[in-house]
Amino acid sequence: MPSDDESTVIPLHTRRQQAGAGSARSLLLSVFGEYVLPQGHSVWTSTVLHVLAEAGVEEKAARQALSRMAADGWIVSERLGRRVRWGLTETGRQLLTEGAERIYSFGRDRDSWDGRWLTLLVSVPESQRDLRHQLRNGLTWAGLGSPSPGVWVSPHASREAEAKQVVEGLGLESAVFSFCGPFAGVGSERAMVEQAWHLGDLASAYEEFLRQFAGLRPEHGDQVLLAQIRLVHEWRRFPRLDPQLPLELLPAHWVGLRAANVFKDLHQDWHRSAQARWAELAEED
Repeated sequence: MPSDDESTVIPLHTRRQQAGAGSARSLLLSVFGEYVLPQGHSVWTSTVLHVLAEAGVEEKAARQALSRMAADGWIVSERLGRRVRWGLTETGRQLLTEGAERIYSFGRDRDSWDGRWLTLLVSVPESQRDLRHQLRNGLTWAGLGSPSPGVWVSPHASREAEAKQVVEGLGLESAVFSFCGPFAGVGSERAMVEQAWHLGDLASAYEEFLRQFAGLRPEHGDQVLLAQIRLVHEWRRFPRLDPQLPLELLPAHWVGLRAANVFKDLHQDWHRSAQARWAELAEED
């Protein structure tokens, strides 16, 4: 294991693809959420660098990711001589806990649907692109889709409170109108769903996930630890991509259900060995 001296360089396999800063931060979130959060202990920089190096992240990008997470208030450093260890802040613990609850339970259970749609009509000028971007991110995370410009829909009427929080947080109350009710007799409900969420693209993403992980059997040690990180890292994107539509609105034999079961089974199968390996690495430091 390398030391925390800034001059340390971690050797990487020559064929390993180097991850950029954005990917490094995303992987780092997965590492802290999967290992630091549940074990409740701070982690040495050298442990983080070792794990991210094995995942294909070069040292410079890994250190930048740590600095950015600290600047965002997720983690805090503690220096002991020349060495540094990192722990979660209260904000970081809260955010990662909320994220874990959503990620680990995502995709398996579907509530019965009463046929009602939540509909938002939003008017934000094209000149306010940053505001439009923030609105899109917030409403997408809340599970809404946009079948046409300025229109957002969700078959989950209960998402109204979350959508309202997004709108009010951006100061757009006066620019939004909302309705809730069943789809009327004009137009095609299926066509609206496809335009809002592009289910073909979503199915392709799930199929790629299955190609990567279904049947994967990593060995103990670093292999299972890294497989678990990659599993969670790849699965984390689906709560943003998949609005969890009622079964009535999905194609038959929806691939997302199988992918959710594969994620759950593999995460459970690998959990004990991966956590044990993380504890070993932390103790070695």
